[in-house]
Parts: sequence; structure tokens; C-alpha cells
Amino acid sequence: MLVVRSSLTKALAARTLVPQVCSSFATGPRQYNGTFYEFRTYFLKPSKMNEFLENFKKNVRLRTAHSELVGYWSVEFGGRVNKAFHIWKYDNFTHRTEVRKALAKDKEWQEQFLIPNLALIDKQESEITYLVPWCKLEKPAKEGVYELVTFQMKPGGPALWGDAFKRAVNAHVNLGYSKLVGVFHTEYGALNRVHVLWWNESADSRAAGRHQSHEDPRIVAAGKLLHEAWITPRTHLI
Repeated sequence: MLVVRSSLTKALAARTLVPQVCSSFATGPRQYNGTFYEFRTYFLKPSKMNEFLENFKKNVRLRTAHSELVGYWSVEFGGRVNKAFHIWKYDNFTHRTEVRKALAKDKEWQEQFLIPNLALIDKQESEITYLVPWCKLEKPAKEGVYELVTFQMKPGGPALWGDAFKRAVNAHVNLGYSKLVGVFHTEYGALNRVHVLWWNESADSRAAGRHQSHEDPRIVAAGKLLHEAWITPRTHLI
């Protein structure tokens, strides 16, 4: 699970929420355009974590001048710590190529953030993802605790596991203890992987909701359907 830091929430601005079948923050029909989301994960040296976050906070305006930042987080607990990840939105691959070229020519970005921070990073990973057809990304209205749950699915894509996954996600949404931000499946990077991003008011409210869900027959039934489609889940609080 991952806990968002208070200074990292400006990218998650308030929007009007429209309740639909996939209620909460993530709603909407099939996505027909080329929009995709890049997950960029930074594995940082423990002694340099705070320095990296402060540098990004101070210089993020230079980066968002080129493309939209959905949000950025650091891992609080669950899995490897001293890790930060960003989600960037692009209209299509041509758009991303244009952004990368512009960044390579942006001396202010290069000199104030990129070059000074290279020594702080152990390694970096990138995944290109799409929202699943039945969800549209929406953004929370206030700060909170975020949970990123990652499932390694069996090969076949949303056509194989989509219906069962939707039922399982909506079973949790309908309990009301957590808000769904988005469900993403990978196109490039580790294949057959699905990331589910949740928002909670606090870590304690999330824990209470999870305890409640364990006794809900709808959650149990949906979980049994989904179990046939995934191999391993993993969760982080950010």
C-alpha cells in the first residue's frame, strides 16, 4: 500500500463526480481514443529519498509544462520502500515522442532537476498502460491515503478476465469504504499486469473497510470468480 504525501496532491484536483455502474471516481464507457498512461517508477537510494522528493516538488512545474501529471507518490509501506512513482497522461504515442524531444531541449529542466537527481536513483522502470474499457479516470476531491494493488494476470487480456475483474472491483466500490481512481492494464513493460488505484480517507478507514469486506458474501463470490484469472496480487500504500 502507498500513502500519498500532503505535498504531492496538487495534481489530483477536484472534479464533479458522476455516479454510474462503475461508481466512485472511476466511471465511463469504452475508451476509443489513443490516450494512455505511463507509470514511471524510481528506485531511490535510502539516504536520498527526501532530497529527490523535495527536488521534484520544487521543479515539477518545469515538467508539467510539457504534459499532464495525474499524480506522484512515494511508498509508505508494502513491498519495497524508498520508491516513488509518477503517472503521466499522453494523448497518443506521437504526443509522448514530442514531449520527450521537448524535454531533451529544455535546459532549465535538465539543469535544475534531471542532471542533479541522476545520482540519487538506483534504477528506473516504465510501463505503458491503458484504462480498462469500463473505467474513466477521475480525481479525488481532497487529500488522503492511496493504495496501489497490482495483479499479475493470466495471459489473455481484458477479454479473458475483464468481466470477473469488473464484478470484483464493483463489489468493493459498493461497500463505500474506498473510492476507485482507476484500473490500468499494461501494454508495454511487464505484460498481463493490472494496476488498481484506490483512494481512502485514512489508513485506518481503509483497514476497517477491508475487515468488513472479508465478511461480505458479494466480495467472497466476486473473489472466487476472479481467482481463476490472476496469478499473484501485490499491494502498496502510497
